[in-house]
Amino acid sequence: MAFLRVDTAPLLPEVRAGLVALLRALDPPDWSRPTACAGWTVADVAAHLLGVELGNVSRRRDDHKVDPPPGADVPRWLDAFNESWVESTRRLSPRVLTDLLDAAGAWFEAYVAGLDLDALGPPVWWAGPDPAPVWLDVAREYTERWVHQQQIRDATGRPGLAGPRHVAAVVATFVHALPRSLAAVPVPAGTTVDLEVSGEGGGTWHAVAVAVAFGPGWDLRAGVSPTPACRLTAPAGDAWRLYAGYPGVTFTATGDPALAAAASGGRAIIT
Repeated sequence: MAFLRVDTAPLLPEVRAGLVALLRALDPPDWSRPTACAGWTVADVAAHLLGVELGNVSRRRDDHKVDPPPGADVPRWLDAFNESWVESTRRLSPRVLTDLLDAAGAWFEAYVAGLDLDALGPPVWWAGPDPAPVWLDVAREYTERWVHQQQIRDATGRPGLAGPRHVAAVVATFVHALPRSLAAVPVPAGTTVDLEVSGEGGGTWHAVAVAVAFGPGWDLRAGVSPTPACRLTAPAGDAWRLYAGYPGVTFTATGDPALAAAASGGRAIIT
């Protein structure tokens, strides 16, 4: 699969600073507000983000791994793993959570600063089975931090991070899920699917079916194609929410209905 580079490493400190400022400005009732993460309050989402930061530094920097047992249903195991962490952190105060998030986020950024972002690393699960560039792995981590922060902002009525750069980076990362979502639809090589995301942070991409050793595959490319078999459109706010697993969000589509349905089923999270 072809990848389109998205450099999110410089945005990580901004996301951390935005989160810390946001959390420190919340009123006590805000911490108990429900979020788009079913069953989780603002405090729970913040605690989950702390687990993301600490877990990443422990696993990546310190090579301390906690993996699902052989044969486990990974999404179900991960859900239980995350829920157990959130439950255990409910004894922490908002101030402690915020201070720890600030420190752990800085540790992760220092780790990322030492990486060769253009080297090949393990696959990014939702982008496909092939080894992925390290920058895509970092971008995947960036999107998790941004999306959960946005959920806190939505729940508490706070505006998103200023400027379109953050949304653009999230959308440009998430569209790498498009080729994998199309993989189950048999089409001739050369078939294309266009995706046009409108508004601040939007852009245009297309996936093209290519012949590979194990059968048909799809590559992601910039811009639109001349004669797409399917054309997908969405505002940027709908596009990132679709890939983040929000219910009831879909692309507006014309053309091949099987390709449209497959594309709208794409996710950039483990489900």
